[in-house]
Amino acid sequence: MKQSLTYHLTLLVIKLKGLKKNFSKDPIDFKKIRKEDVHQPKGKFFKQNGVRSFKISGSVITEIGRADNSDKLLIFIHGGAFISGPGKHHWDTIQEIAKQTNYTIWMCNYPKAPEHKISEISENIDAIYTTAQEQYQASQITLIGDSVGGTLVTALIQRLVEGKKELPNKIILICPVMDATMSNPDIEKVDAIDPMLSKKGILSAKKMCAENNDLKNVMISPIYGSFEQFPETVLFLAENDIMYPDQKLVVQKLKKTNTNVMVIEGKSMPHIWPFLPIMKEAQVSLKEIIKILNDA
Repeated sequence: MKQSLTYHLTLLVIKLKGLKKNFSKDPIDFKKIRKEDVHQPKGKFFKQNGVRSFKISGSVITEIGRADNSDKLLIFIHGGAFISGPGKHHWDTIQEIAKQTNYTIWMCNYPKAPEHKISEISENIDAIYTTAQEQYQASQITLIGDSVGGTLVTALIQRLVEGKKELPNKIILICPVMDATMSNPDIEKVDAIDPMLSKKGILSAKKMCAENNDLKNVMISPIYGSFEQFPETVLFLAENDIMYPDQKLVVQKLKKTNTNVMVIEGKSMPHIWPFLPIMKEAQVSLKEIIKILNDA
């Protein structure tokens, strides 16, 4: 399939911004990458649509709710290699979801590495979900996570299953990171064509987040955990993403457990493509995400 003009423009912008270069350094320059963070939503929409912030454990939750009578909650766990985020593209995505669904949305700005490690970050995600259950039935809750946000969502589900706790209605994973070891040999081939990420920088970020350099801990590498009893799972995967080889392995694991799984693959797409602005392919994919949410 021929890619759109906006696809090529997006790749040009990614190149000009030096994202691949930033994610090719060891140690990764997390302070430089954090300069793109946007911690509070900006713009007219957010001023007019019931935005409030509150803390759960060490996380700042920004709640966006257009409808006072909303009975559905979307917990949004953003990506950023555990070292940064949220970014403008996350807020732009949330704005579109809020406009076109009747969900209350929680953007979860959790603690970051290297100042905080994976166990503390995971405890925060657990606390967020527990707090959500005090206000909503589990069946009214959907979780969405991109990149390492997908890591955190997946690992949360594994802990909930292990603890025999109520599961959310559905999870949506956008190009999730499933194995922090980056040891899959197929990653090397994809690294050569990935326009955004590189194994060297991603591995550096994971080591900053891991405790005792244990990159196989299921909290940071859910591929080593169980995928039994998962709720309905939607995965958006990108062919030109160094995370793609591990994601395909996880899809196989989910199918073996007879999980209700839906997989959308982006041919020649970069990491987290459904959240990238301007690109026509991103707009189509975001509409699909919104439809999935409205059909829940």
